[in-house]
Amino acid sequence: MSKLYVQALHVHPVKSVAGTAPDAVAVEPWGLSGDRRWAVVDPEGTVLTQRRHPRLALASARPLGDGDRIAVTAPDMAELVVEVPEPGPLEPVSLFGKKVETVVAARAAADWFSAFLGVPVRLVHLDDPAVRRPVDPDYALPGETVSLADGYPLLLTTLASLDALNALIAQGDHPEEGPLPMDRFRPNVVVAGAEAWAEDGWRRVAIGDALFRGARECGRCVVTTTDQRTAERGREPLKTLARHRRIGKSLAFGRLLVPLRPATLHVGDEVRVLA
Repeated sequence: MSKLYVQALHVHPVKSVAGTAPDAVAVEPWGLSGDRRWAVVDPEGTVLTQRRHPRLALASARPLGDGDRIAVTAPDMAELVVEVPEPGPLEPVSLFGKKVETVVAARAAADWFSAFLGVPVRLVHLDDPAVRRPVDPDYALPGETVSLADGYPLLLTTLASLDALNALIAQGDHPEEGPLPMDRFRPNVVVAGAEAWAEDGWRRVAIGDALFRGARECGRCVVTTTDQRTAERGREPLKTLARHRRIGKSLAFGRLLVPLRPATLHVGDEVRVLA
């Protein structure tokens, strides 16, 4: 059997915005360090994602040193450095219908994202992920929390499953939309060396010195149909996933992980499936 190893790591500091691909990153109980600690919200306090605003894909955020300070860039926009807001009044926002308490970033960040999206928005920061948001209770263990990710601390995908999916797309109704790159799925950890779809059954996984439990498959949404370089939408991969990868109510691609033993991950780390 081929050795499984980490082919790439991805951190997305702002939810639904492009991120970075570091060679190493620390795992925290609620996700990779700095991953999805910020979000853009509308005037009503609803978190915005590429589901409603695919243009978010064209913006990029990168971490600056220790902590959650970031720099954001976008086409025709000057780079803006966003400082972590000082402790202050908590601002409840709505993420998939659930309330999450956050802290509002400086006015300059609101102005920057409002100008970029063409609608009034604000930027908020998740100040304390240890207590603010629990993992989906249907799949969580007591005390598990998550950042502003969709529902779980990490998303793992495999190169073999992407190759298999692209082969199915090539045989389907819209072959012109493939092959798709991995960034359509916005994973945290990309694994090489596995067999296609093997991750569906991974219940306990060691990556380097870190240990994770596999909570469930990742159900995919319209974001996967968004070209992350142009923000244009197509029909794939959802058409093909609906035909070949329906698991329960999910159109599945990838495995959602919860840390059991945090450590630092590195590109090239061995991946060991323990259960």
